[in-house]
Amino acid sequence: MKVMISISEELLERVDHAAETRGTTRSAFLQEAALRELGSPDPRMLDAALERGRAALAAEGRFESADLIRDERDARDLRDQRR
Repeated sequence: MKVMISISEELLERVDHAAETRGTTRSAFLQEAALRELGSPDPRMLDAALERGRAALAAEGRFESADLIRDERDARDLRDQRR
């Protein structure tokens, strides 16, 4: 998507210089700066992480998370009682 923004000439020169120094484009530099400022991860990384999670859980079939949490808590309580 293309957008138009207004920034001072001095700031634009600094952006262009930084982009050139890093061997990237003005657009790429500004996108990276915005992502850093906003704390947003790369959407491709999120998609890859979700896919890894889905693949890891696929073999487990359907389950109820509350049951898993309860089982883990009960096992921990049992270990604590044996100590």
